[in-house]
Amino acid sequence: MEQQQTPTAIITGASSGVGLYGAKALAKKGWHVVMACRNLEKAEQAAQSVGIAPGSYTVLPLDLASLASVRKFVQTFRETGKTLEALVCNAAVYLPLSKEPQYSPDGYELSVATNHLGHFLLCNLMLEDLKHSPAPEKRLIILGTVTANKAELGGKIPIPAPPDLGNFEGFEQGFKAPITMINGKAFKSGKAYKDSKLCNMLTTRELHRRFHESTGIVFNSLYPGCVADTPLFRNHYSLFRTIFPWFQKNITGGYVSQELSGERVAMVVADPEFHQSGVHWSWGNRQKKGREAFVQKLSAEGSDDAKAQRMWSLSEKLVGLA
Repeated sequence: MEQQQTPTAIITGASSGVGLYGAKALAKKGWHVVMACRNLEKAEQAAQSVGIAPGSYTVLPLDLASLASVRKFVQTFRETGKTLEALVCNAAVYLPLSKEPQYSPDGYELSVATNHLGHFLLCNLMLEDLKHSPAPEKRLIILGTVTANKAELGGKIPIPAPPDLGNFEGFEQGFKAPITMINGKAFKSGKAYKDSKLCNMLTTRELHRRFHESTGIVFNSLYPGCVADTPLFRNHYSLFRTIFPWFQKNITGGYVSQELSGERVAMVVADPEFHQSGVHWSWGNRQKKGREAFVQKLSAEGSDDAKAQRMWSLSEKLVGLA
């Protein structure tokens, strides 16, 4: 295959929020962006609405909650004949008001299935595509969150509970009903989201440990800032969706726009200064434009190599790779 002049990035959940503006920013940097989304019509309209240039993006179907859909997406992408220079695992579901668990087509709790297991399978399958790209550097980037990092104030908030994976008792027991939590304990929807994002950051750590030296692929996670008005909060109380952005803008100063967060994602994907692998990039608690990124320390649990390896082996079984 001839070397492709335009680098290609896949971004999951690119039909809104951080993913959409990340796609816009990467397209501006000269990349071709594959917008991997559940709703193709919504993604197409979103791309047009923010002015992503026609020809600089492709919309392909992906439902991360379904392992079959992940496998089908990989097949469909390969049929395009494009090389792959970057994979951005951005999509997430957050169901903070759910009292009862919802389940994926494979029978797993929905937020962990979508945010962690779907992305875990996608990363493993697309490693081959990244390896085979002729580009001098390839990157695999996963979005983290401050609420899953107990080394930061946002990760210590005990509502409904801090992240805690235990010893993966829920995964060990097959993670099917009635089991709904990774640690096997009682269902808490907000904690399930935090746990899934902690798994995302452990996945990045283990990808780096296993594959960076042999492949040269750069593996990182990042927190682009407090995007307080992101569609991620669509399932929260309407009053929360009003007050939280106001609070972050006027009290904490932590607010960052969807557009700026997308630009930060694009920087970590494409800019040469982000070539270090195996780190978690952050912009801290004052999200002003022009602020420089730094390597954020992760919690003891998020930095635990033994825990990352156990998460990996159990996740392999759950997604059918083992």
